Amino acid sequence: MEQLSGPSERRSRRFPITVGRKSRPLLRLFGVKGDNAYVDLGEELDARFGWARLRTPVSNIESWRIEGPWLWITAIGVRRSIRHHDVTFAGTARGGVRMDFREPVRALGFSVPALYVTVEDLEGFAAALGARGILGLDARHWR
Repeated sequence: MEQLSGPSERRSRRFPITVGRKSRPLLRLFGVKGDNAYVDLGEELDARFGWARLRTPVSNIESWRIEGPWLWITAIGVRRSIRHHDVTFAGTARGGVRMDFREPVRALGFSVPALYVTVEDLEGFAAALGARGILGLDARHWR
């Protein structure tokens, strides 16, 4: 989905989050359906994954990093890292994009310093962040 987002005509793009076939039954516990697993990127980042949602101005994104693949058991669902306190919206273990925030974002009752999303088009999403002046790198270990 591409749309113009108001008078500034800054494009907003929707990046669906990949939901793996084998993961679908588990992800129903998080309220994930085909139409509510996505990241909208415009003036604001709006990430939705079932009942979970995180929103922040794009200007709050400090950097991005493509990572993965991961073990299925450690990736799928809405997750919060105990060590780093980042949050993950993952429907697949094939990899995702991590976004680090300048200021932590209040979401899901927590202060979130970073978000991982397993969008279908990892490279396209990273390029869209880069087009907004946000630096990052592709750090996948299988490349």
